[in-house]
Amino acid sequence: MKKIIHTVLALCFMTVAFTSCREEKTQKEELIEEMQNEGAEIDVKTDGDETKIKMETEDKKVKIKEDGEETKIKVKTDD
Repeated sequence: MKKIIHTVLALCFMTVAFTSCREEKTQKEELIEEMQNEGAEIDVKTDGDETKIKMETEDKKVKIKEDGEETKIKVKTDD
């Protein structure tokens, strides 16, 4: 009986450990996925360690600029 209880507890702890370690998407990844789903035109430019991503739909424009570890995100919607 003790062996069964220890096995069940071990499985519970492992389940919690693995589900809490899942990677979460960054704001940048969420925006890129959202714009792709909306059918946006995506333009990526890379210059050294600087990356610029421009995405545009009929009513929304998103610019993402990465310079090293710094990321700037600009979102403009046409209302």
